[in-house]
Amino acid sequence: MKSPLDHHSTTSTVQERPARKEPDHERAAIAVLGHELRALVDATVRTAASPDTLHRVADGVRTLTGQLTGRRRARAEIPSVDEFPGGVRMYSPVTGAGSPLAPPVRVAPADGGVAGTCVLGIAHEGPPGYGHGGMSAMLLDELMGWACAAAGMPGMTVSLQTRYRRPVPLQTPLRVYARVTGVEDRRISVSGTITTEEDLSTVLVAADGVFVSPDPDRARALFPGLRGT
Repeated sequence: MKSPLDHHSTTSTVQERPARKEPDHERAAIAVLGHELRALVDATVRTAASPDTLHRVADGVRTLTGQLTGRRRARAEIPSVDEFPGGVRMYSPVTGAGSPLAPPVRVAPADGGVAGTCVLGIAHEGPPGYGHGGMSAMLLDELMGWACAAAGMPGMTVSLQTRYRRPVPLQTPLRVYARVTGVEDRRISVSGTITTEEDLSTVLVAADGVFVSPDPDRARALFPGLRGT
């Protein structure tokens, strides 16, 4: 299944993009670095190390950052390892294997929509022991975008109404589910829920969203880095 890639895509634009060989070797290296950075972030927000240790580690991190030499991509530049629109996003803050911010969520088709699984860590904490409400909204927004793309109607978020029923526990396997509930011209209605994998019947967070699929001209204006435009 193809991802919505932050939901910024149109069917006609996907057809215009030329096929290319996937840079699997580079993606694998990015994923390894992303894994280690997530471990570092987790250790950073959980440590009770002394100030001297923290200063020493900060010096080491600064040295490592200096090793990432070469040109850095610009704000609107699409990474060469990504397939945008309609494919992999290595640095997505929700699903990206290379992102130090992502849980990351693993997504697959399920029950007429899509389901994602993940575990939120201490870095995603809001109330002590539970996920930040903004993380729940981001997870649902992402999965709703995937649901639109899986239904053949990739779109961008117009509105997201979120209902927080119970706190979302950290360090607990979660299931995020979304499905398209209606379509009117370019407007797509989507619903979504967050539960634990252990108890799928108890909804922790629910949401309804409206997405819109931009026409090709609008997509090209929004994303000038698209290949084939």
